[in-house]
Amino acid sequence: MLTSYAAHFDAPAGYLDFARFGPPSRDAVDATAHALAESARAGHTTVDGLMRAEATARDTAARLAGSGSRHTVLLPNASTGLFHAALGLRGGTVLVPRTDFPANHYPWRRSADLGRVTPRWLDPEPGGGVTPDLVRAALSVDVVALSVSAVDFRTGFRADLAGLREAIGPDRLLIVDAIQAFGAAELPWDAADVVVAGGQKWLRAGWATGFATLSDRALESLEPVLTGWTGVEQAGLFDGAEHPPVPDASRWSITNLSPVAAAAFAVALDLVERHTVRAVEAAITERVGELTEVVRKYGGRVLSPTDPARRAGILSFTVPDHDPSLVAKALHAEGVTPTVRADSLRLSPHASTPPEVCDQVAAALSALGHDPDPSGVAVP
Repeated sequence: MLTSYAAHFDAPAGYLDFARFGPPSRDAVDATAHALAESARAGHTTVDGLMRAEATARDTAARLAGSGSRHTVLLPNASTGLFHAALGLRGGTVLVPRTDFPANHYPWRRSADLGRVTPRWLDPEPGGGVTPDLVRAALSVDVVALSVSAVDFRTGFRADLAGLREAIGPDRLLIVDAIQAFGAAELPWDAADVVVAGGQKWLRAGWATGFATLSDRALESLEPVLTGWTGVEQAGLFDGAEHPPVPDASRWSITNLSPVAAAAFAVALDLVERHTVRAVEAAITERVGELTEVVRKYGGRVLSPTDPARRAGILSFTVPDHDPSLVAKALHAEGVTPTVRADSLRLSPHASTPPEVCDQVAAALSALGHDPDPSGVAVP
């Protein structure tokens, strides 16, 4: 546990569902309350003052992504960024993993419906993820982009972004859904042309927060189909004429975002920046490793990669001969909150998760009737 980081949060020890939603810090809650209170006392400077949080959040997100402010734009969620990218391509084939979360499916389906691009679905091996070799085998002259999750939502498989960039070459776009990684795993974001992330999971900023970064290549090649009135030049000039999109990433702006959400996002990003992604990731890796041992020790079958270099903060598993809903019931009885799927369970701790959660998980699995391995060593 990263003690200095954990001191900002109130989530219970057994909360292991950060891959679904990350409970915000007290700092983010306070920032939200303050911004909302300020809006209730509106004066002639209130709105302009509240709007400054957007620039603060954008600049911090840019630094964490290794990008710059002109290449970064705040968005209300990751899906909005993926739709911008999908509708911005003028033609060609886009490689998309069939196993990705549906947020990385529907933008490409809708773009295909409009006759703009054709998705080609990749099928990773069970338990694996999108690898450079898989991508190379699917390449053809008509492929213009690869859209992939940085971390697989099912298993925590960590994509080799540098390897994927090398596989597709310098002229195709690499579009990355970073929602299951950003703020919790160090990845070479500069390998991607588009990085999109929502702030409600590992960044712990609450809903309606997110951002995107765009490379120069993306700015040049993606048509700004969804540009709104806040993404154009002279946005404050209401002359009835169509204004051209701004040349930077702000062209992905559709309208003003909530300054209340931006205030929470700015504080959440600052917390990550101050404690560093490296330290956050190290704490998460340690806890996932301990939980992996517990799950194996009590008869669980781990579905996630066990090599930390191949896995981020997600541990998926099954307990043979036990329905996931019954395993979840045992976990709930011990105060543990997992993600429950029809075919598996997912544990996703954060840097604030204390080591005693391992005892809670052990107690729950023991209650199912599985004795620990007599050697005390995790069953391979």
